[in-house]
Amino acid sequence: MTPSEFTHHRADVNGTTLHYVAAGTGGSPILLVHGFPETWWTFHRLIPLLAAAHRVYAVDLRGFGDSGTGPEEHDSRTAAEDLHELIAHLGVGPVHLTGQDISGATVFRLAATHPGDVLSLTAVEMGLPGFGLEAFADVTRGGAWHIGVLAAPGIPEMLLAGREAEFLGRYAFPSLTAVPGAITDADVDRFARSYARPDGWRGASSLYRSMLREGDEIRALAEDPGLVVPVLAVGGGGGTFTADTLTRAARGPVESVVLDGVGHYVAMEAPQRLAETIGEFVAKVDAG
Repeated sequence: MTPSEFTHHRADVNGTTLHYVAAGTGGSPILLVHGFPETWWTFHRLIPLLAAAHRVYAVDLRGFGDSGTGPEEHDSRTAAEDLHELIAHLGVGPVHLTGQDISGATVFRLAATHPGDVLSLTAVEMGLPGFGLEAFADVTRGGAWHIGVLAAPGIPEMLLAGREAEFLGRYAFPSLTAVPGAITDADVDRFARSYARPDGWRGASSLYRSMLREGDEIRALAEDPGLVVPVLAVGGGGGTFTADTLTRAARGPVESVVLDGVGHYVAMEAPQRLAETIGEFVAKVDAG
């Protein structure tokens, strides 16, 4: 199966339009949720591997990819409700939910507040506000400068408009990739196209602003109602950071895998290993 065989769809949910792709016809459903600076395309090598045994859906979050970029809120609470309504629209729930990077608060909220939607949560290179993620914005302690740029209203549009490919291809991806050639120029062009749309930075900017202010709320959600679904933490370049975070945020035990030799963009750098890891975990949950 190649990306040309995936089917593309749009769903009007929660006041916006979400674009998603689908593949596979049997098995339990898996919903893949990207991070930054990504779109659904970050999973294009992973989807065929999972679709051999599962129905697979990969969504562009509100404000990303080919989904709506309207002026309404794009924070993690809104994005989680988008996914809740998308799952209802698909009519396939509950799903095995996989999220990575800045989608962490979104998928955590969905799993905590709508546990009937979620069979399991796989967290890939993912942190949570309130559990240390904010430290990555602190440039005085080695944090990333781009987080502040993206979180500042109007600044991404002022500094990055017309430079999307350069920013992604010469900084964002190379700085966190460990597998040479894993992210090609063609991949960068796919991502850059979506960020170059009018208001194309709105989703990323909103999720980073959300991250910097919602720590108390995420910690409260971890306490009540709590995260009760089975959880798998997958680390790459971040090592055990994802597992350390989810262990504090989940009520039950967290399974953990660290893929050596892989950077931050696990789905693109090691799709076969990630597919095997997710497949084994999902099979155990389904059998249970």
